[in-house]
Amino acid sequence: MSTKQNLKADALHYHEKGRPGKIEVIPTKEYANQRDLSLAYSPGVAEPCLAIAENKEDVYKYTAKGNLVAVISNGTAVLGLGDIGPEAGKPVMEGKGLLFKIYADIDVFDIELNTTDVEEFIRTVKILEPTFGGVNLEDISAPACFEIEERLKAELDIPVMHDDQHGTAIISAAALINALELVKKDIGEVKIIVNGAGASAISCTRLYQFLGANKKNIFMFDSKGLIHPNRTNLDGKKSEFINDNLPEDISLAEALKDADVFIGLSRGNVLDKDMVKAMAKDCIVFAMANPNPEISYEEATAAREDIIMATGRSDYPNQVNNVLGFPYIFRGALDVRSKVINEEMKLAAVLALAKLAKEPVPEIVNLAYSEDNLTFGKNYIIPKPVDPRLLTTVAPAVARAAIETGVARQEIKDWEEYELQLSKRLGQDNSLLRIIHNKAKKNPKRVVFADAENLSVLKAAHQVYVEGIATPILLGNIDIINRLVEENQLQLDRAEKIDPLSAEQADIVKAYGNLFYEKRKRKGFIYSDALNIMKRRSYYGAMMVETGSADAMIGGMTHNYPDTIRPALQIIGPQEGVKKVAGMYILMSRFGPLFLADTTINFDPEVDELVEIAELAAEEVRKFNIVPRIAFLTYSNFGSVPEGPAPKKMRAAVEILQRKHPDMIVDGEMQAHLAFDPELLKTNHPFSKLSSGVANTFIFPNLSSANIAYNMVKEVGNIEKIGPIVLGLRKPVKVLQMGASVREIVNIVSLAVVDAQRG
Repeated sequence: MSTKQNLKADALHYHEKGRPGKIEVIPTKEYANQRDLSLAYSPGVAEPCLAIAENKEDVYKYTAKGNLVAVISNGTAVLGLGDIGPEAGKPVMEGKGLLFKIYADIDVFDIELNTTDVEEFIRTVKILEPTFGGVNLEDISAPACFEIEERLKAELDIPVMHDDQHGTAIISAAALINALELVKKDIGEVKIIVNGAGASAISCTRLYQFLGANKKNIFMFDSKGLIHPNRTNLDGKKSEFINDNLPEDISLAEALKDADVFIGLSRGNVLDKDMVKAMAKDCIVFAMANPNPEISYEEATAAREDIIMATGRSDYPNQVNNVLGFPYIFRGALDVRSKVINEEMKLAAVLALAKLAKEPVPEIVNLAYSEDNLTFGKNYIIPKPVDPRLLTTVAPAVARAAIETGVARQEIKDWEEYELQLSKRLGQDNSLLRIIHNKAKKNPKRVVFADAENLSVLKAAHQVYVEGIATPILLGNIDIINRLVEENQLQLDRAEKIDPLSAEQADIVKAYGNLFYEKRKRKGFIYSDALNIMKRRSYYGAMMVETGSADAMIGGMTHNYPDTIRPALQIIGPQEGVKKVAGMYILMSRFGPLFLADTTINFDPEVDELVEIAELAAEEVRKFNIVPRIAFLTYSNFGSVPEGPAPKKMRAAVEILQRKHPDMIVDGEMQAHLAFDPELLKTNHPFSKLSSGVANTFIFPNLSSANIAYNMVKEVGNIEKIGPIVLGLRKPVKVLQMGASVREIVNIVSLAVVDAQRG
């Protein structure tokens, strides 16, 4: 099966599995008993209704309107698919809703309208106005999209934006400002060629003019040639950009001679190297057609060393991605109850993005893109989508502009507090997973799968191979593996497959056995046992990692945890200075990632072992550019129950850590709820280092309590997890929980690859 066929199958399964679609409605208030329901609905609901009837603005106080955006489309210009209709466009609108939520914590109802009549579309949106705090128009064809947006902006009292027009304009404008600064050119003097005359191209060009570009220096081309006053076939808004400073019949190639800037919003491969070579010194090329740009990054940079290049693709520098804009623009607009999204608010977003690209880049962003240190320059002129500062940078800039231009109904008095509230809106859970996956893809490693006769393992191996996360090595009966691969149409035909029990592997098994015997001959193993044990896949796989034949191992899917971790301990062993390895899970909670240790290995750790577990956990947490905030948990709060072995050893471990690491944010012993309630800590235990914020790393008194807590929280909260992670091993071996899902296996493989990259 081809990669394209696999993508189709995977995409369809993704949208169909479990609850169909990508979004759902979740209650935000209690509903457990009759009193809750009487407040939520009859008779209690009458009170907010009466309050809103008396003061319409109270709708923002008592309902979800202030955080609810409508994503509305008629399906006439869906992505690169064209006019496919409202039903076929719905997956895209749901996807847009998902992006609003994960990047800016904005709730969305997607609405697909079965009409191409402009008046009917406008009337429908207008009568929906009481429901929403804002309207995001999406995938509506030109020229209808222009009239629809202009009319709705004028006739509605809530912010409206057609992201297809303005999203690319805002992001590319920020990139253009910075690119021009780098080459020391004035936007008012540069010659700009725009190829494409659709909604996005027109909005981009308008915004460039707003920034100071001179209309006489802007030359726009559509599929029929230059937008020239002699043309009689100009529809929509094209006539706004007529220019007779070049001949009517000039070609795109001829127009590009000595041009400073090329803006591509058309189709793939319309430029070639010679056309780029003809441009002015220090030229700027934004080839933004998707999925294939007007000229490939490789061709353009090969043609000119002095070029500054941007595309719409994530696999090259300077991606012009709308997700850098719309979530944060609406966030700022909603938070001040703006009536519109005006030009000043869009400009504020442009300038905020441009400025952010010049500031030092957080390590978590460097990690995601396998960079030592991203810095402002020709390969970094706009921020990366994973940058956690976008929410707290762009949204406040937009909100300020709304207030300053008089379109805000609500002012923000304390901007520091507002930024703090923004940072609390989203944990780092989704971004952490994205960063791990992206980092793995930058430098895939060889990962040996010890349980390759298991279908879930094979499906995960297929996924990490197709996505470029890892190169799988499959251990098991080759006939069984091949049969499962063929039956399930997995793209693993070229993957290396090894059966340690086969005659072909006899010499390697013997060599591995000799190495193992040397390691364990004084630890209870006789020579024949050392040879035989190497036929077990978990031992064979661990030895592959130890000898460099693989970079990481994944096992445990079909064996008990001790049976898989034991080979890793015996063959690879702990890092230098580590006395005992430990186990940890990462739970993706609404507070952000929670790190729980030791959940898998040490049954009843002593004080010094608890100290080492905390140190290992802190080291792992820091790898994700997260400051560890460590809580030692038990049933006592700072000596409230002085007796009992658990509080005593937890208290002693904290004292040692605070002496060894004075700057470490660690405290305890405490009950679990206190770790999540800094206000309560501040009130009752103001001395605690954790009173300044929620804990993210949790140390338990024994394996039983840790494992119970992890499993209960995971199941009851339906929380995604990564793990178990073995802390303190010299080389990456990851032990799966029996019955792990394909997604969980892929997550742990990605983490193993990232660990292997660190060496």
